[in-house]
Amino acid sequence: MVALSLPRPAHGPRPGSYDCGCRVRVLVHAVNRQRALTRLRNLGLRRVYLRGNTEPPTPDEITAVLHHPDGVVWRETPEDDTESWHPIRALMRPQIHPAPAADYRAAG
Repeated sequence: MVALSLPRPAHGPRPGSYDCGCRVRVLVHAVNRQRALTRLRNLGLRRVYLRGNTEPPTPDEITAVLHHPDGVVWRETPEDDTESWHPIRALMRPQIHPAPAADYRAAG
């Protein structure tokens, strides 16, 4: 089990991939640290490095990731116990902005 605090991938119209200044807490269930890193890189988080263990996982975090089917979860405010853990797909999903509705009224 590895717990990381990472920059949040860009969301919305912001350019670049890690420039919003937001951080998220990511939990990865893996056999070892290298496999956890590989899992994150396979998900598209290429600039993730494991350096030390400055923020080890809490017992509640361990329980959260062990009971999730994907074994990779995140939340934006780690100190807020009321926020639920989200699947990693929700973090990596591109934000799709709906196109403006076309005006199909007949000119008349």
